[in-house]
Amino acid sequence: MLKRILAEVKEFKKDSFLTPVFMILEVLFETLIPLTMASIIDNGVDKGDLTHIYKMGLVMAVLALGGLFSGIMGGKYGARASTGFARNLRKAMFENIQPFSFSTIAKFSTAAPLTRLTTDVSNLQNAYQMILRMCTRAPISMICAMTMAFIVNARLASVYLVAVIFLAAILLTIVSRATKYFKQVFEQYDTLNASVQENIGAIRVVKAFVREKHETTKFQAACNKVYQMFVNAESIIVFNGPVMQFTVYSCILLISWLGAKMIVAGNLTTGELMSLLAYCMNILMSLMMLSMVFVMITMSMASAERISEVLNETPNLTNPENPIMEVPDGSIDFEHVLFRYRQSTGDPVLKDVNLHINSGETIGILGATGSAKSSLVSLISRLYDVTDGVVKVGGINVKDYDMEALRNQVSVVLQKNVLFSGTILDNLRWGKADATEEECKRACQLACADEFIERFPEGYNTRIEQGGSNVSGGQKQRLCIARALLKSPKILILDDSTSAVDTATDARIRRAFAEEIPDTTKIIISQRISSIQHADRIIVLENGEIDGFDTHENLLANNAIYQEVYDAQIKGGGDFDEKGKGDH
Repeated sequence: MLKRILAEVKEFKKDSFLTPVFMILEVLFETLIPLTMASIIDNGVDKGDLTHIYKMGLVMAVLALGGLFSGIMGGKYGARASTGFARNLRKAMFENIQPFSFSTIAKFSTAAPLTRLTTDVSNLQNAYQMILRMCTRAPISMICAMTMAFIVNARLASVYLVAVIFLAAILLTIVSRATKYFKQVFEQYDTLNASVQENIGAIRVVKAFVREKHETTKFQAACNKVYQMFVNAESIIVFNGPVMQFTVYSCILLISWLGAKMIVAGNLTTGELMSLLAYCMNILMSLMMLSMVFVMITMSMASAERISEVLNETPNLTNPENPIMEVPDGSIDFEHVLFRYRQSTGDPVLKDVNLHINSGETIGILGATGSAKSSLVSLISRLYDVTDGVVKVGGINVKDYDMEALRNQVSVVLQKNVLFSGTILDNLRWGKADATEEECKRACQLACADEFIERFPEGYNTRIEQGGSNVSGGQKQRLCIARALLKSPKILILDDSTSAVDTATDARIRRAFAEEIPDTTKIIISQRISSIQHADRIIVLENGEIDGFDTHENLLANNAIYQEVYDAQIKGGGDFDEKGKGDH
């Protein structure tokens, strides 16, 4: 785990090396200062030697400046190393998330990657900086101070040794008890972020159903859990401070008492006692810093585990060794296809599906909610892999293609239309990054989006807010269709993507497709007979199986399900979806 995470230090190895070097130098300078001070007292003040006082005072000033410079440089390089490490971690995680398939993404909650990219990485950044600085400075400072203390007077220095052992035992007890709470608290952050994300994303629904109080209560409950876990952890860690202070003052009193007796007995000088007290503070402050480092490391280990889960997750959809880069045409074949969302368990969503669709055909797909319409078309662009059987595009197994090359030729307008922050042109160019404004306008004409875009004061430069919140559902659908058309795909899949468009506009879009992109295979999923009855052929799905695949006329004459839907919609008998249980 740590090896994988620390690999992201990369170009900041030099900074990571120089930080502890300067921290060691700072400690060495600081360790020599008490000896200089002792010499000033014993050989300067007590003997009235002003020259010695000036000389050693100058040495002390040089040592102080050297320590100051080393501390500044250690801080500078430590900040560069830790922030660079955090930047690389976020970049590596985000890049690793991008090729995740839908099934891989489903393993993490919606908010989990966000928490790991922000809170967890920040914890590691702080911990890494503390490790480079404090974890180097504190042990070296303690060892140097302890060594110098034993050189000055071994008997008094043994007091420090007892204090160090006592504090180390207390510290280990505190850290071991607090660890379990820190592991739990970061998992709870996922729930907290998910609550915020869900509420903001569905704010219109929340307000429409007057559920603000309910959402506030739910968020407060998540906040309270985080609060309680931190209280539990901090109520243990809080003992660290008082125990540390008690030990520090006990050592000072004990050293002062014993030292005074030894001075009276002539076994210790005043300067040596002053240096021992200075070393006492160095040793105990080093222990205090180490305790802070241990607490931070305890918190960050939970974050490190969560980050490594993302970094070590491998996509279950990969390119073959020698992928095919060109899609010959838009023909589609399903050969005995069986599909489960969970490869090893669960009932199959699609069962023994056999289809042949010619390139350039317009195919309609009709089926009740839960009949696996979306699942069927998801296999064409290899958003999922089949459990059994073969899906072919252009006569070639989709697993043999380079996934990017395949998906560039299969444009999908999903049920849930998504627009991103930016102008209309920015969103359209997701379909083709270098598309000219004229190409964008042409795609919008085909999708019947030009009529409302031109009514905006800024036209195609109108800014779309996050999630497309400032355009209607129908406008959003037409922009997504235009975006898909810009790719000039060999296969265009519209997954119920004209449901928010009026029937007249729907008809104009279908007519534009037939006239302007006749060579593109068009697959239209719809609950409206009027949207698909003019298709070359229509697939009728029932519980993941093909109940019929023929023209509108033949299905109307021979297929009971299609007849029932037609009668219900055309003659006003009801809604096809009344019997549905939930779509995939």
